Amino acid sequence: MGIALITPFKSDFSVDYEALRHLVRYQIDSGADFLAILVTTAETPTLTAEEKENIKQLVVEEVKGQIPIVIGCGGNNTQAVVNELQTGDYHDVDAILSVVPYYNKPSQEGLYQHFKAIAQASPVPVILYNVPGRVGVNMTAATTLRLANDCENIIAIKEASGNFDQIDDIIKNKPRHFNVLSGDDGITFPLITLGAVGVISVIGNAFPKEFSRMVRLAIEGDYQNALPIHHRFAELFKLLFVDGNPAGVKAMLNAMGRCENVLRLPLVPTRITTFEKIQSILNSLK
Repeated sequence: MGIALITPFKSDFSVDYEALRHLVRYQIDSGADFLAILVTTAETPTLTAEEKENIKQLVVEEVKGQIPIVIGCGGNNTQAVVNELQTGDYHDVDAILSVVPYYNKPSQEGLYQHFKAIAQASPVPVILYNVPGRVGVNMTAATTLRLANDCENIIAIKEASGNFDQIDDIIKNKPRHFNVLSGDDGITFPLITLGAVGVISVIGNAFPKEFSRMVRLAIEGDYQNALPIHHRFAELFKLLFVDGNPAGVKAMLNAMGRCENVLRLPLVPTRITTFEKIQSILNSLK
């Protein structure tokens, strides 16, 4: 289980580095297998270059090599991403997570050439991120498999299309070195039964111990004990995204006393009704 780490903010919208430090420690102590930093859930488009560097250094300092660190590095300008990979410092991270280009709506050939260029430029392994609901275009199984076979340092995909046929096609036909990770907490259990090897999780920010237990049990084939945990969190899975991500998980963490319920525009906190539902479920889970 990897964690798509949030960025905590103070009430004045500045980065709450102390809350972030505590959150990283919480993840490590609770069984997270790796951290995915500066990705969508981190509200990365709203962060300055200085803030991104500060966050990266803080996480590296706190992790101290105990678990791998994956860092977001993607965009819809291929050359800009390539330049970032060629000039940036990636010595302290273990892989990059690179999202399908958004807004441009490239063809499948365009997606292939985009990620091939990134793979050739990257000094660390590459994890693809397919999330058509956010970027406006779906990377097909055929394109994913072509990249997996042609580019040795493309090692995995975070699949958030929700298309079981597509994901199953990738799992069945992928090369040995390539892995499939769930990009959606709510379907992680069924995807693992198909052959996915884990998840990059949002809910894990709040419940790393419990959710990682479900993931491990499912991977071990102990579905009888994994399924009740999946069902236990079913309602929270829905509430996570009803008002957008990471509004749901920040509300959850705020109710647990781990960070302020603050997001940067254009994102805003959950509606009061959603927050009250989250609080009610959290109380019942205790």
